[in-house]
Amino acid sequence: MSVSQSVVLRPTGPVQPLDRRVWGLTTVGVGGFLLAGVYQLSGQRIGIPCILHATTGLNCPLCGSTRMAAAMLRGDFGGAWHFNPVVFVLGPLIGVAVGYQVLAWSLESLRLVRLPRLRMSRRAADWTVYGIIALLIVYGVARNLV
Repeated sequence: MSVSQSVVLRPTGPVQPLDRRVWGLTTVGVGGFLLAGVYQLSGQRIGIPCILHATTGLNCPLCGSTRMAAAMLRGDFGGAWHFNPVVFVLGPLIGVAVGYQVLAWSLESLRLVRLPRLRMSRRAADWTVYGIIALLIVYGVARNLV
């Protein structure tokens, strides 16, 4: 990962668009917290059931994520950790990186300031995704063995 550019006040010229993966992660993150808010406000009655858990009784790697996010919204970080520790750690890390990218793009689009953008090579991004998928698979298997 590298940081390109320096801070520029009142930038001019074309604004480099955000990668579609950043917009996708933004949508998933915002949608997840909206779902967690609805889940919390409905008294834990409205949520998305896990098809794997409903059909097999096994927990997928993402099972408990809505309850985890709802616990985070309440400030119950111990409860959030209990529901899904992997997403509890990865979610905020990914959220900060994605949020910074969206903030930098927004400020530059408004012509206020150009902040350095985080850049990853295509290969590094692919390996990061493969690593996260592998971690989730290992966690999904391990959580059903305990």
